Amino acid sequence: MSLNRYEQTLFDYLGREPDERRHWQGKVTELTRTPADPAGMARSLERELWDYLVERCQQVPALRDLQTGGVRRISLLNLAEHLLRIWGPPPRQKNSK
Repeated sequence: MSLNRYEQTLFDYLGREPDERRHWQGKVTELTRTPADPAGMARSLERELWDYLVERCQQVPALRDLQTGGVRRISLLNLAEHLLRIWGPPPRQKNSK
């Protein structure tokens, strides 16, 4: 999976910050707790990630370089899908007969 510059920077930040990572792992766990449309879950998570990125750019120097305030909205959908894959429940195994 290829992440854009914004997604990769945010993913790296979450990797360096245990409290932030736990927060987002909890969000993914909560989001995937009930069966739903995977594409809808990814879009919902993507919107939350964008709001989070805009808010954190104000305080975090590593994210501030992204200058989200002057940039039109960038898709974080690949990152959302990636987080759902790595932190969500494992896919169900198909029965092979």
